[in-house]
Amino acid sequence: MEAPPDNDVLWARSLHHTHADGSPGLSGVSLGVREGEILAVGGPRGSGKSTLLGCLSGLVRAQRGEVWFNSVPVHTMGQFARERLRRDRFGWIDPVPVLVPELNVWENTALPLMLSGTGRRRARAAALEWLERLDVGDAAHRRPHELPLAARQRVCLARALAPAPTVLFADEPTAPLHRADRAHVLRTLTTAARSHGITVVLATHDAETAALADRTVSLLDGRRVKTVHLPPVAETEGRAACSLSA
Repeated sequence: MEAPPDNDVLWARSLHHTHADGSPGLSGVSLGVREGEILAVGGPRGSGKSTLLGCLSGLVRAQRGEVWFNSVPVHTMGQFARERLRRDRFGWIDPVPVLVPELNVWENTALPLMLSGTGRRRARAAALEWLERLDVGDAAHRRPHELPLAARQRVCLARALAPAPTVLFADEPTAPLHRADRAHVLRTLTTAARSHGITVVLATHDAETAALADRTVSLLDGRRVKTVHLPPVAETEGRAACSLSA
């Protein structure tokens, strides 16, 4: 069993996964993610982006293939060890906000910290700091149902960033946001990740979102594909083509 390169915080080789209904999720995907890198996983809906993030984070177990985190084989871990890894080292952002309705905003944000043993006062301070950064600090004492969808997603971003995870997995994190909100949140996310040395694996089908990453890999039908960027057609060439087609 070959160990991954030392500079790759995440490394996957030949991942295969089939969904419960028999449809293919991943078909031989391999990749490496460098420490501190922001990697975008692009592709249309149903291409396997969410499945890949699930396998890399240990949330989903691939039927075949290897996943390594800091030279530790995630694919051989039991369920409890994978859950502890996700709790202690990974952060996760869903496409839609998922918050505990009985807790207010700052308590939701501080929850991962308190579950890992951080004292309430320190966890509250970290939560409030991130809520301010994401422009939802004034909602700290409100309940999730009192907030609009975009604000709830900002709270989820703050909750994921507050524990300073080694790797943050973001599955279409700005899907519920309007374009202006999306740009602001993504700038905050990428700036925070770079300043804190957090590796980000970001699934998106949006080209503008992917453009903020250091690197992009593309999936199609569960396989990695190369994206070919054609040069723009010159105006004279375009006119010539039109005249020929006429």
